[in-house]
Amino acid sequence: MRASNYSKTDVSSGFIHEDFLLSGDTARHLYHDYAKELPVIDYHNHLSPHLIAEDHRFANLTEIWLHGDHYKWRAMRALGVDEAFITGNGDPKGNFRQWAACLPRLIGNPLFHWSHMELKNTFGVNEFLNRDSADRIYDHCSERLQSPELSAHSILKSYRVEMVGTTDDPCDDLQSHWKLRHAATPFRVLPSFRPDSIFNIEDRESFLQYVSKLSSVSGIMITDMDSLLQALKNRIEFFHDCGCRIADHGLPHMPFSLEWSTGLEAEFRKFLAHKDAADFSDPDCFRGSLLIQLCIMYHQKGWVQQFHLGPIRNNNSRLLKKIGKDAGVDSIGDYPQALPLARFLDKLDASQSLAKTILYNINPADNEVFASMACNFNDGKITGKIQYGSGWWFLDQKDGIEKQISALSNMGVISTFIGMLTDSRSFLSYSRHEYFRRVLCNMFGQDMDKGYLPNDLNWVGGIIKDICYFNAKNYFEL
Repeated sequence: MRASNYSKTDVSSGFIHEDFLLSGDTARHLYHDYAKELPVIDYHNHLSPHLIAEDHRFANLTEIWLHGDHYKWRAMRALGVDEAFITGNGDPKGNFRQWAACLPRLIGNPLFHWSHMELKNTFGVNEFLNRDSADRIYDHCSERLQSPELSAHSILKSYRVEMVGTTDDPCDDLQSHWKLRHAATPFRVLPSFRPDSIFNIEDRESFLQYVSKLSSVSGIMITDMDSLLQALKNRIEFFHDCGCRIADHGLPHMPFSLEWSTGLEAEFRKFLAHKDAADFSDPDCFRGSLLIQLCIMYHQKGWVQQFHLGPIRNNNSRLLKKIGKDAGVDSIGDYPQALPLARFLDKLDASQSLAKTILYNINPADNEVFASMACNFNDGKITGKIQYGSGWWFLDQKDGIEKQISALSNMGVISTFIGMLTDSRSFLSYSRHEYFRRVLCNMFGQDMDKGYLPNDLNWVGGIIKDICYFNAKNYFEL
């Protein structure tokens, strides 16, 4: 991204420089000659379609950088910052000062790298962010944000973003997406179908409220499993007409039980009709049976399905009650993954209903499990049909990226990998694609220097280009 000059003396030129993370001439050639200028296909993120559709201009650096960023919230709490400065509605500059004072103490955390990359790439700021530089950087960046050059559209264009895949609830009216379909932008913004709320049957009140909402938007009275599936099919059709080609699911693990029984159907009817105050007896089977049917629908529509597996969400009940979901109190779970995942994929594969699938783990102990699992269900018809997805959430830092690439290389076929995504709510997070590309090129470059790979820049560089861009472009048929 080309950014304006920043007047302060460059005190970090030895840190975030042109060859950051690149050790050796080979890695530098791979990055600068093959990866650097490629467009970005960001097929999974949590950006606001509304802000994109309105070409939003951010009021200040706090709004674009700290609002909704639970990575930063976690770090600030760990460093003793009062919640009022983290998620409160106080003075934006005062909140930013608190964050700036934290950053020097985050050496070793990816936030230290990402934050300085985002300041440099977007605002031309090469100075370390700390307590002393906070006001100067805040004023400079907030002033720059008033320019059309840093509107939502301009930021996406500056990072060469070609496709933005947002995350959308089935009940969403997709109004912003419909508007964007007719906008003259150099990037596409496509919805993704994320039906997580319909699986949360343990929370009786929230579940029944959501079913009522789904009934309303679909025009189908939901009284049993068949009508629930019909309502969801209605929404899948609606999403498909708006350009959706991806479904996404966030689960602790794949369901163990996949067969719906007449007994459970009778219980479910009573549950929906409020005739039984008891909790539903088999939430796992409900999720498994419903998810199988949804995946069959995805396959029929030619969609890609994603499964983000493994987190324990909303651990802190106090903050959940005060702030709500996505407050930055989630963590890595240690659920069993291999057997339920294998059984689920096999059931779909056996009926020739397995769509293109991307698997993500959050527990690094599961790297090899997921990498090897993906290879079990390729069908010889679609290159890289079942993908072991990029390092996700707690694993999207340098060490996590390297381990994911190593596991995929050892257990699968790295040359078919569809590369990085942001999985972020921030428009500034596109520096993570650069971060990933630098780590990727460094790994390949080091192997070439050690003689583990042939010293053929054009050949290896072509694989780098595929991983960074062309594989995703082909996979999602863009």
